[in-house]
Amino acid sequence: MAVSAKNPMDISTLTKIAPRLPAEMAIMLRGPTGIGKSQVTQAIGKALNLPIIDVRGSTMDESKVTGIPDFEGGKALKQAMFLLPSWYVRACREPVLLFLDEMNRANPQVLQAFFQVVLDRCLGNDAQGEPMPLHPETRVFAAVNFGSEYDVIEMDPALLRRFWTVDIEPDHMQWCDWASKAHLSSVLVDFIRQHPQHWRVDPGAGKVTPGQILPNPASWHRFNISTDHMGIPLDEAAGKKDDGTVYAVLRGFVGTEAAISFIDFMEKYQNIISAEDLINGKADEAKLRKLKQSEISQLVDKVVLHCEKNKWTKAQVDKVVWWLKDVLPGEQQMALYNGILNTKNMDNIRPFHAPLGNMIVDIINAAKSKATKK
Repeated sequence: MAVSAKNPMDISTLTKIAPRLPAEMAIMLRGPTGIGKSQVTQAIGKALNLPIIDVRGSTMDESKVTGIPDFEGGKALKQAMFLLPSWYVRACREPVLLFLDEMNRANPQVLQAFFQVVLDRCLGNDAQGEPMPLHPETRVFAAVNFGSEYDVIEMDPALLRRFWTVDIEPDHMQWCDWASKAHLSSVLVDFIRQHPQHWRVDPGAGKVTPGQILPNPASWHRFNISTDHMGIPLDEAAGKKDDGTVYAVLRGFVGTEAAISFIDFMEKYQNIISAEDLINGKADEAKLRKLKQSEISQLVDKVVLHCEKNKWTKAQVDKVVWWLKDVLPGEQQMALYNGILNTKNMDNIRPFHAPLGNMIVDIINAAKSKATKK
């Protein structure tokens, strides 16, 4: 799909805006395969408390969209009638999030039917010739893949203009934030943070062999799901010699190069300080002060996540305040401060904010002064 003008948006902004748009406003997500379009849609559906109906355009023929002839009903009324598919009928009877996935890989007849769903929010005809409308609170999302490696149909401008359209571009740090909140292995998340080149390899890249297994965000997620199901938690396997099992599983998801790199990382991995270690005073101060920038960022994220889900004691709050004041560099101080405020966990925010006094104001002013000089 040739996209001459992109409308890039980060996932956090998308998930804030999309649920607030009117229900009748269709939303289109564009981007390479495996970067999280389905996960974003799932998150928005959950936020709206709507069941999601996934309709895969690339696997459908016309009858699965427009329905099949109702011979019995038509015979009685002496007119042609069609039985609409169950997924569409449900979207008419109750509020759902209707997800039209791989829309631009559908055949032209299916795409035309989708056009009516998006354009008119209706489909088919009843005995009186009236089309069946979607429920007023049903939302329509569509996802399209694009890139030189895809066999896709160019989107009709008349259809495209009916959507609120955003382009989701690969961003490994946003994925790591999502993966942490989704409780994926911390070892896996740390690996992607430090080796983003293995997070996703563009299938259209010049050095890629046709048919080669390549890593993408979805494949890393499936790998994590698989090892958990097999009773091999990656966090517990870290620092130990792999007997070949984890490597064999991973290679089938991400290919040889990324699998070798991950296994080497996992076997040599020494657990980075956990949020629990820090807030409970179990972290060695010397080690805290020697952390690399990437390791500090990881620990900040873990502490923020812990703050969101737990109520801290006074001693735990004091330890986090000490870490912010005496150990963290300026940029990470603001990252921790803003992160904790964004959790909206007032039980922790109030005692955390009080002892900081004017310190945060001084940090903000210093940052502004630095930016002005640039």
